[in-house]
Amino acid sequence: MTGLIRRDSRYARDTGRQDITITICNLLPVYISGGKVWLFALTVCRFILQLSSCQVTSLVQANNVCRQMCGLFAGTAASYIISRAVKKIPKDGVTQGFKRNLFKLARLVPSIRKEIETKIAATEKDIEEDLLKLYTLEGKDNPEFIVQLPGQGLTNDVIISKLEDYLRLGSYRWENNHVSGTVYHGGKELTELNTKVFSLATWTNPLHPDVFPGVCKMEAEVVQMASELFHGNDRTCGTVTSGGTESIILAVKAYRDYAVNVRGISNPEILVPKTAHAAFDKAAELLNIGIKHVPICSTTMKVQLNVMKSMITKNTCMLVGSTPAFPHGCMDDIQGIAKLGLRYNIPVHVDACLGGFLLVFMPKAGFEIPPFDFSVDGVTSISADTHKYAFAPKGSSVLLFSDKKFKHQQYFVQTNWPGGIYATATLAGSRPGVVIAGCWSSLLHFGLDGYTDITRKIINTSRLIEAGLRNISGIFVFGEPQVSVIALGSKDFDIFRLADILNKKGWSLNNLQFPSSIHICVTYRHTEEGVVDQFLKDVAEAVDVIKLSPQEHVSGAVALYASSQQIPDRSLVGDIIAIYIDTLYKTTKRDNADGTSKPKRKFGMHLNGSVDLNNK
Repeated sequence: MTGLIRRDSRYARDTGRQDITITICNLLPVYISGGKVWLFALTVCRFILQLSSCQVTSLVQANNVCRQMCGLFAGTAASYIISRAVKKIPKDGVTQGFKRNLFKLARLVPSIRKEIETKIAATEKDIEEDLLKLYTLEGKDNPEFIVQLPGQGLTNDVIISKLEDYLRLGSYRWENNHVSGTVYHGGKELTELNTKVFSLATWTNPLHPDVFPGVCKMEAEVVQMASELFHGNDRTCGTVTSGGTESIILAVKAYRDYAVNVRGISNPEILVPKTAHAAFDKAAELLNIGIKHVPICSTTMKVQLNVMKSMITKNTCMLVGSTPAFPHGCMDDIQGIAKLGLRYNIPVHVDACLGGFLLVFMPKAGFEIPPFDFSVDGVTSISADTHKYAFAPKGSSVLLFSDKKFKHQQYFVQTNWPGGIYATATLAGSRPGVVIAGCWSSLLHFGLDGYTDITRKIINTSRLIEAGLRNISGIFVFGEPQVSVIALGSKDFDIFRLADILNKKGWSLNNLQFPSSIHICVTYRHTEEGVVDQFLKDVAEAVDVIKLSPQEHVSGAVALYASSQQIPDRSLVGDIIAIYIDTLYKTTKRDNADGTSKPKRKFGMHLNGSVDLNNK
């Protein structure tokens, strides 16, 4: 009987060791991959103590214990290495990541590095020469820069004269109605109204509601008017921001903080269509959260809902749809995205920055559109730029939420600052009240009927342009654009050649990539008589010219834009863009007594098609 008890006791100890080992092997990789190193150490200590309390009665048992412990650490190490490797898989896939790393290695080879540096230097020279032309007034050889304060202040007449000179710089005249987007109205009567508003509200600042309560009242009314247009209810709330980018950043911040503070998500990430505005990437970078780009359908140019569904995880804190997406002007399926949001309890943001203030008036103007706003169950926020098709002064957008529980996460509040309790609803502290006043006055100026009439003109013009472009052999229209953006591509020639020829004819279009394409964003300026006919005529003539030598490629700055798509290491493209941005800030060494300077070397860049000028 005693021997049996001893054998059972040894069996229990061995079984206990195995249970402990199995449990730890299962748990430790989770602890390690989750960053809980202290939990790993604590568990190992407990494991060792439990093993030491068991009597090792033979060398065989000692070897078994050693093997178990080695297996434990080996399994944990392997799991940790694998988890780290998975996290390092590039967002654009293993193949692209391999190409990018191979390209980076190649750049370490002296001869290749020298060749790249030579190319970059040549590109920088081209950039500088192009911008020099933009900064030079007609009839002059070189521009002059004011690089220090004048000894005595200039008279108003002199300042206005210089201002008029500066505003004449550049080769484009938006007043000629040949510019894509950029200036969405620009009418004389509206300009006169804005001028009067600016003269009255220049010094206002909503940061001081006790001093400027009128501006705060205007902001609240702008939010309420927008809420009604987007089918909000008594719970809908929002703020006026400085533009679409700030609206998007604040929306991402709100959902990040809601995920962390309310839902307990430690590593929040957002899901956006591949065509969503780059402001979402900026927000993810600034707010240090993950972002995943959902592929779009190559035919409809809309986000693939089935893929979006498969990419949802426990960390997803926000789903995004665009109405329309900037590149191709196609609307994502907001109803489908909202259903995913409801099913998985994830907030859904609609980016209507570009077309929002057309879409809300389209039904009354006689056009059918799919539901996209707060009328769709599951939509929790909307961003829409008032400085686009609401024709407010630049620097104006609205961000709306379906409930205050989301909006409150947008706020910044510091209660312990010695300077007092500090709180802001937006990113900025001080804000120009004059822009809010300009937005408010623009909404009141046009009213429902005015916006509806203008929307009808813009959409009719857009559809005339689309129909005309579809009839031109050699080019095609991407997807089925529903609002005001029409994107073009070609299977027969380099589409950037078309952009280059149109540019020389005075048209400023937007160049796109992945795939190579161009688009026109139709504004109220294009509804004037003769603009559509001239545009279609110029496109048709340009295509006929290109067909004479379809294999040729574009040259100059646009060629840089086109060829950059082939570079696997996007950081190199970023380096080139950094050169462009640096160039915009360049002045030259002062050499005149009056505080002006003349350049000792040329600098500049062709703006169209070289960087993203489609700021929100």
